[in-house]
Amino acid sequence: MLAIVCPGQGSQTPGFFVPWLEVPAFRESIEAQQNASGLALIEHGTVSDADTIRDTAVAQPLIVSAGVASLAALFGDNGSASSSVAGLAGHSVGEITAAVAAGIFTAEQGITFVKARSTAMAKAAALQATGMAAILGGEQAVVESKLADLGLEPANYNGGGQIVAAGTVEAIAALQAEGPAGARVIPLQVAGAFHTRFMQPAVAELEAYAKTIEISDPRRYIWSNAGGKLVKNGTDFVSLLVKQVSSPVRWDLTMAAMVEAGITAIIEVCPGGTLTGLAKRSMPGVETLALKSPDQLDAALTLISNHS
Repeated sequence: MLAIVCPGQGSQTPGFFVPWLEVPAFRESIEAQQNASGLALIEHGTVSDADTIRDTAVAQPLIVSAGVASLAALFGDNGSASSSVAGLAGHSVGEITAAVAAGIFTAEQGITFVKARSTAMAKAAALQATGMAAILGGEQAVVESKLADLGLEPANYNGGGQIVAAGTVEAIAALQAEGPAGARVIPLQVAGAFHTRFMQPAVAELEAYAKTIEISDPRRYIWSNAGGKLVKNGTDFVSLLVKQVSSPVRWDLTMAAMVEAGITAIIEVCPGGTLTGLAKRSMPGVETLALKSPDQLDAALTLISNHS
């Protein structure tokens, strides 16, 4: 059984669209999403610099559009996954990519949803100076206790001994100065404390927006970052998508749920690499492939055939 996984913010690098735009299905998908959203996706994916594509309002649509377009290059059908794919999961904003692939909403609806999400999150981040830092190693209970002492929140549980903390810049600085016992702290270049209480203003905006889109039930298994739940109702999944903006990403539990379901291989869509790296540590025995370039499309199709 094979699953498709979809990366979140921080996976993109300047110019990563360049080789992909030579693939007609990828270009057609990006152009359709660009027209639907009014965002300069091709410009940002080819010539925009690192600072520009780190901006929340740019980064999130760019990642989702790339993931959806690489699925279109792989399967056609506007980014929907074929019946040979058993299930889907996305990390943070990658859940929107997964929702498109599962048929919960269309690629055009997905890109407008992520545009609304990224705009609302950027506005929430501007209200107070906040940030994030990755904590590598250390006992989970010790890490969580340290975060609580500093008024920080665990934003991502990424598995493999990695937790991402988020909160005020002062608290992040204090964490860097004295991290949890046995752990290393690495500050992240992000615009705010995502997946925490600081994003609550964005939740209200996104709840209102979600009511304006047409939602279908998923055609494939889809696991939510909310505890790694397998969700069968499209409206329920979108509700969790909205709440996830201010709730921690439980990618550790999502990976565990995929293993428990019998997943034997995963393909990470463009811009791939981060999630397959985590899977190698937390999903032993599961074959992985990260779609970093269109040269890997044939290998991906072979992997799908071998595990379908």
